Amino acid sequence: MSCVGQVALSEPVTMSETASELESVVRTHARLVFRVAYSVLRNREDAEDAAQETYIRLMRQDLRKIEEPRLWLARVAWRVAVDRVRKHPEQSLDANDQYHEIAASGPTADQTMLEAELQAQVEKMIAALPRALREAVRLSTVEEMTSADVAQVLGIPEGTVRTRMSRARQMLRDKLATYIHPNPRNSGPEIHGGTSQPRAGDPGERKS
Repeated sequence: MSCVGQVALSEPVTMSETASELESVVRTHARLVFRVAYSVLRNREDAEDAAQETYIRLMRQDLRKIEEPRLWLARVAWRVAVDRVRKHPEQSLDANDQYHEIAASGPTADQTMLEAELQAQVEKMIAALPRALREAVRLSTVEEMTSADVAQVLGIPEGTVRTRMSRARQMLRDKLATYIHPNPRNSGPEIHGGTSQPRAGDPGERKS
């Protein structure tokens, strides 16, 4: 009888402890989960939805069986975000909204707008990278993620992550160089026959 009572009393305590532990895990890694999702979706509202989906999946797990909650959450957040992109490829980017807000800002609006335009261009360049390189770049932008963490999330060796990052950086450098310093050809009127000659009737043809 007393044993039954002890079991009955212990159940709420266990549930309470589990809820408290779950809350602690979510609170500790909430920033990481959001940033991982945002690195893929590039939209705050979509990233928040992906984070919520990640927490729902966490609630269905036995926390005692998750050895590294931080990496587990990062991996799930990444997969949830990638799945959302596949289902809704026409996602909207926050960069567009930021660009329009900057246009009406203070005295440095012109400079800030140029920076925003460059940032938007970089985002397009990253999006155009091969998928394997793009994934490595996206995850590496999350401050809390090391190359080892990125490898864990993507399920590849850390050396492969570093190789992909090196290739991606080189490709982005080349594209940025072309964007910032475009080919000067065709930038002005074409001149034929070497030295240009004044045309008849030009003011410069006056005789002394």
